[in-house]
Amino acid sequence: MTKDSRAPTDSSNDLPVYDSARLGIPFFSEAKALWEYRHLVRELIARDVTVRYKRSVLGVVWTMLNPLLNMVALTVVFSVILRQGIEHFPVYFLGGMLFWNFFAQSTGHAASLSVDAAETTRRIYVPRSVFVVAAVGVGLVNLVLSIVPLLLIVAVTGHPFHATWLFLPVAVLLGAMFCTGVGLVIFTLASRFVDVRETYMTLLTPWFFLTPIVYEPSLVPEQYRWLVRWNPMTYLVEVFRAPIYNGWLPGHNTLAFAVVAAIASLVLGWAFYASRIEEYGRGA
Repeated sequence: MTKDSRAPTDSSNDLPVYDSARLGIPFFSEAKALWEYRHLVRELIARDVTVRYKRSVLGVVWTMLNPLLNMVALTVVFSVILRQGIEHFPVYFLGGMLFWNFFAQSTGHAASLSVDAAETTRRIYVPRSVFVVAAVGVGLVNLVLSIVPLLLIVAVTGHPFHATWLFLPVAVLLGAMFCTGVGLVIFTLASRFVDVRETYMTLLTPWFFLTPIVYEPSLVPEQYRWLVRWNPMTYLVEVFRAPIYNGWLPGHNTLAFAVVAAIASLVLGWAFYASRIEEYGRGA
């Protein structure tokens, strides 16, 4: 038996024993390890949420105030100055922006946790994937809180509420899968290259403008529409926004692309993470 940092012990206690001969396929063994440490994911989410709001003067209110301030600024720019004719633009914008913030914050936070993961796993075995899943979990909490200003804006602008809001959990689930996949790739790269997070945060800006959040896809010139069509966030945002803004479920093609993007991101992201786990000594 080859010993490793997963806690080699005698049979007198209940600590797990790591046997390198029985690791199996990393893709599946790491998934099993993540499930076994699911309680740690909950603790990390609770810790991050508590610390974030404890240090903030406005606390939870800031999570709801921030999208409102962004909405006011961009509504003035696109509805008044640029005269973009989107009816109920605040609802259209906020419906897309909340989902984008969830994606950007979750994946960016996952990258920043690579340092914490390295420090923690030097002392004790912890599957590094728990940090990525926890980052997405924190993003989910913030997304749920951000629904409050969205409800307020819908009520104030007189935009109708629709029963299709009940579809939102499906959209959020797809978004969480996509975020986890992207987060795993960024986290794994950031664990090895220190400038990955800064590079990724820079790339988020053009990615944002390639996603139809402040404009309708029909406004994009034909020769550039392929950039929007090949952008997976286009479909994921629409799956989230259509039930809110349009009052209908996303079309079959849109939903199919969103499902494919979510599954492909999760599977490929997990495969990339698992294939590189040996470089870090399985948590060592």
